[in-house]
Amino acid sequence: MKLKLLMVAASALLATCSVANAEISVKIGVLTDKSGTYSDLAGQGSVVAAELAIEDFKKIGQGVKADVISADHQNKGDIASNIARQWYDTEGVDMVADLVTSTTALAVSEITREKNKIAMVSGAASSDLTGPKCNANTLHWTYDTWQLANGTGSSLVKTGGDTWFFLTADYAFGHALERDTGAAVKAANGKVLGSVRHPFPAQDFSSFLLQAQGSGAKVIGLANAGSDTINSIKQASEFGITQAGQNLAGLLVFLSDVHALGLNTAQGLVVTTSFYWDTNDETRAWSKRFGERMGGKMPTMVHAGVYSSVLHYLKAVAELKDKDTAKVVAKMKEMPTDDPVFGKGTLRADGRKIHPSYLVQVKKPEESKGPYDYYKILATTPAEQAFRPLKDGGCPLVKTN
Repeated sequence: MKLKLLMVAASALLATCSVANAEISVKIGVLTDKSGTYSDLAGQGSVVAAELAIEDFKKIGQGVKADVISADHQNKGDIASNIARQWYDTEGVDMVADLVTSTTALAVSEITREKNKIAMVSGAASSDLTGPKCNANTLHWTYDTWQLANGTGSSLVKTGGDTWFFLTADYAFGHALERDTGAAVKAANGKVLGSVRHPFPAQDFSSFLLQAQGSGAKVIGLANAGSDTINSIKQASEFGITQAGQNLAGLLVFLSDVHALGLNTAQGLVVTTSFYWDTNDETRAWSKRFGERMGGKMPTMVHAGVYSSVLHYLKAVAELKDKDTAKVVAKMKEMPTDDPVFGKGTLRADGRKIHPSYLVQVKKPEESKGPYDYYKILATTPAEQAFRPLKDGGCPLVKTN
């Protein structure tokens, strides 16, 4: 009888140890633009960034097995929602990353809340994601329209660009960027003379640029991104708009855009970014690894954001030894963030990831030492000042007195 009891106890102990040592499996879905306007700044590079995060996690963490799947949402909210729903219901996806394009991010955020999963937005910009549209399941990682507006808009007003006209992509991101930049311009004692909205995506910007030119504004704010920004800048140059004295403000310009434009066309542009590959030794080392897998391309801030968000998620799951959504989100907000692309940071109650922001200027051709040596950093905004104050966002998760 004693022997039987000992055997039962031993079996229970082995079962307990087996559970304690069991590896937690998580599945990460990278939902991005693989074929359209934003495929260079996100796309396959976002998949590579997630894979690098998993590799780096394995060097520092244990007990979590992570797999990555990916899909092309084609920058359409309905397609993104359908993919996310299928992933959550039938593919066992625990967390969705990237979500470039605000329309897709806002749509997937709602599905994620409904299914009680996690969305970590690195590619979309709308500050509404941590404002009135915030929820407990969505985290906003890399940049947003408030940060871009106050980084570029306020700075240009202070240097004399005090009248603005906006060329705006006609969807959620463009509207939010125009709204937030217009508010920043007015707060700095500048004036907004008008705006025009173009289809998303677009090829011919001639009529829109002529309206902007006719406004007489000192600054034409490009509230668009990706190939829309590239084409806007190219056509503005062809029309001689900048040569005539008006300045273009690329409110969301990525390194990939500058590469596509070339320094002859892009030189002098002042933009705001959360990441630049050549900032320090850590960013250079990580970017070199990224470039080796991407045919020499250097990462954009979206790619950096995917890497950082996936790595932090895996650290939280490992720390908890659990992938329960509410517990993981709470742990991510409790733990400081720390990685080679953004350095140290925090995750706020509203889901906003906090890190420094950089105001950079595109170099002249003669200043560049080679491919992707495109930016010189003009100013650094500390993390605690770079994003909208917590109390001002209107997020229902935030308790205000």
